[in-house]
Amino acid sequence: MSIQIIPKSRQGSGAFNGGEIIENKPIGFPQDQGEVTPYSNLFYWAYAEAKVDSTIGLHPHQGFEIMSFVLRGRIRHFDTQMKEWRPLEAGGAQIIRAGKGISHAEHMEKDAVMFQIWVDPNLNKTLAQSASYDDYKSTDFPVTEVEGISVKTYVGINAPLRMDTEGVKIQELSFDRIEQDVAISGNDVHSIYLMEGAIHLNGEEVVQDDFVIVSDLDQLKIKSAGVGRIFMISSPKRPSYKTYVELKGKD
Repeated sequence: MSIQIIPKSRQGSGAFNGGEIIENKPIGFPQDQGEVTPYSNLFYWAYAEAKVDSTIGLHPHQGFEIMSFVLRGRIRHFDTQMKEWRPLEAGGAQIIRAGKGISHAEHMEKDAVMFQIWVDPNLNKTLAQSASYDDYKSTDFPVTEVEGISVKTYVGINAPLRMDTEGVKIQELSFDRIEQDVAISGNDVHSIYLMEGAIHLNGEEVVQDDFVIVSDLDQLKIKSAGVGRIFMISSPKRPSYKTYVELKGKD
């Protein structure tokens, strides 16, 4: 049984364009100096906030699946396949299946906030595939109410976002003044970012921007005295294929 809490102060950090966009990184690159390295099929996770309108210029990706979730405000995205700028509003999401290779650019409007999350598909397969891209509006994702918790499902049952990466489920849980048990799979690792509020999770205090890694548990005990919002990714403890880090280690 394991609950590991990584506060913002122990996460990685970064910036673009001289601090126009700032990031804290629950899972970062080595140079980001964060505590958590890639695990399961999660490779990278950044919380990015734009202080002014700012564009991250065209840059390449290969192999990975790269997802952006707009938490606040508005972003725009350009890639070398679609060859046009496309907007994405709060609550929306996009996925780039980078395959054999694609380049893209991103523009964040002032005060926009987003997660960018990279996951590891089976690179032995995806590096032979053409790149593809999809974006989704907030209203595309199903929302259900379960005993006082509003559950928005990005990846999972009845959700439209398609991934090649195996065994991934992505949900956002919103609530107000609850004490509730939520069933989870003990066969997965559950990666949680507290987007809003202060809660107790299985008796452990968690505050806004904390990152929590949960394993070997079959339920979350959520206690909140006020409004709370959780972003959670469930993924296999051990994917059936070698991840990028494992493949790179063979070089």
